[in-house]
Formats: sequence, C-alpha cells, structure tokens
Amino acid sequence: MSETGRTVVRIEDGPDAGAVWHYGDPFGEQRALAAGAGVIDQSHRPVIRIAGPDRLTWLHSLTSQHLTGLLPGEWTQALILSPHGHVEHHLTLIDDGAQVLAHVEPGTDSALLDYLTSMIFWSEVEVSLASDQWAVLELSGGYVLVPRFEVPLRMAELGPPAGMWAADALRVAAGRPRLGFETDHKTIPAEVGWIGSAVHLDKGCYRGQETVARVHNLGRPPRRLVLLHLDGSQAQLPLHGDPVGPLDGRPVGFVGTAARHYELGPIALALVKRSVVAGDPLFAGEGDRLVSATPTDPEAVPV
Repeated sequence: MSETGRTVVRIEDGPDAGAVWHYGDPFGEQRALAAGAGVIDQSHRPVIRIAGPDRLTWLHSLTSQHLTGLLPGEWTQALILSPHGHVEHHLTLIDDGAQVLAHVEPGTDSALLDYLTSMIFWSEVEVSLASDQWAVLELSGGYVLVPRFEVPLRMAELGPPAGMWAADALRVAAGRPRLGFETDHKTIPAEVGWIGSAVHLDKGCYRGQETVARVHNLGRPPRRLVLLHLDGSQAQLPLHGDPVGPLDGRPVGFVGTAARHYELGPIALALVKRSVVAGDPLFAGEGDRLVSATPTDPEAVPV
C-alpha cells in the first residue's frame, strides 16, 4: 500500500509483524545501507528500562557482559543464560548516565521482565517496560533510541528509509544472528558467534558461565553458524526452521533466516553440526522450497 506517497509493504505475521518489509525498492535500500546511508524503523522492538544507582552492577551480575565500566552513550550486547548455559535472552543496551535502556526481541519482553523483577532482591533498581516512551531506529552503523512520538520526524531526518528485507539481507551476509531465528532452546553463545560481542570472557559469577568457559577452553561447540549460498532457481526461499542436510540423508541443522541479497543473491544463515565444512553439498528447505545450499563461513564473506 501507499503511505504518504511512498510504497510501503508491511510484514503480516511472525515476530516482526507490522514492521515495514520494504519501501518499494528492497535492493536499492540494501545498497543505501551498505553505503552508510539509510535508516530502519525498528520501533516494533520492545524497550526495557532499568533505573537506579545499582543498575550496572546488578546487570553485570546477571548477564554475560562486563557492565560495571560501561560509559554513558556506549552501546553493547548482553545475554541471559539458563543454568546450563543456553541462551534465553539477548539484550542490546545503552546507559545514558541515569538509566539503562535495552531493546530485545519481540515477544520476549514479558518473560525477561518477570525474570529481572524476580532478581531484584535488595538491589536499588527499578525495572519497567518503556516501549510506549522509546523507539528503536537502526542505522548502518548501529542503533539510536528516540522518543516514540519523534519517530516520523527522525525517520525523515535520518533517511532514506529501508525495510526489514534490507536489514535481514545485510545481517545474514554479515553472519549476525538473531535470538529466535538462528537460535533454539539448546543454543549456547559459542555456536552463533556471540563470544566477544555479547559475552565477556574475563568475568564470571553469572548463571551459565561454567558452560561458556568450558566450551571456550575446549574450542568445540556442538554446532556452528554458517552462511548458505542458495540455488536461485526456486521462486520461494526456505523458511525459518526448515531442515538443512544431504538430499537423501538426515538433517544436520536448520535454516535461521533466508534473504535475497543485492549482490550475493539468495543466502541464508543456518545452525548446523560442527562436522559440516565449507563446500559440503547440502540442501535447505522442504517441498517447493527445497534448494541446493553451499555452506561458507560467514566471516569469509565480504560485506
């Protein structure tokens, strides 16, 4: 449909329902973002506010990230793990000197708020949902949080706008996972490349830390994230959760996100067994979505 004279196609279902899929030129939107221009409306992502004088030390004790020295205005990522080291929540957060604002995956905010509230005990912190006050915009170089009522103005200032098709395509090509897309209930941080970006190895005493340390020291996570180059002969791309494996063999993993990239063509991120190596002849998808898929290490692909 058209909104204010511009073609706008929105996502109809799934975690990103309601977000803009594209503005009429998905490949042009990708090129703009890759060139350092453009802005993505991520205002459908929930925002959680943590205030109080103990906010950073408290979050430091609960998450995988070293937060006690986080400077105002500095963005970082953090995970909350299960007792066995499986990823339960992913936070992208910033401290403004008075509060921490964290945006999280759609649909995960209620469970995260319940967990954080249960862990306050005697700490001087306040936890609340702030999505009605703050909205997330994504730029080619990172994120910015703006008052929700300013979204249309800031989108116009920071434009040109780009949709989630462009965001997904560049994210897949860069090998950046999303919780709930490239992860499942068994995922540990080392499998999807969150060591370093969301996990600080020089801190301990948080839930799940023993698994992180053990896998890092052994260097053998059971699965790993790969970039798949897909055969472009099919009109449909594989869907999230579709199997990946030999044509007549057992699946070795699953598709996370598939996208059409403006240079690389159809690509996907997949979480597969560590025995899979670059160049293995694999297939991804089911039925009329079944396509040949060649795995490549994401870090080997220029973006």
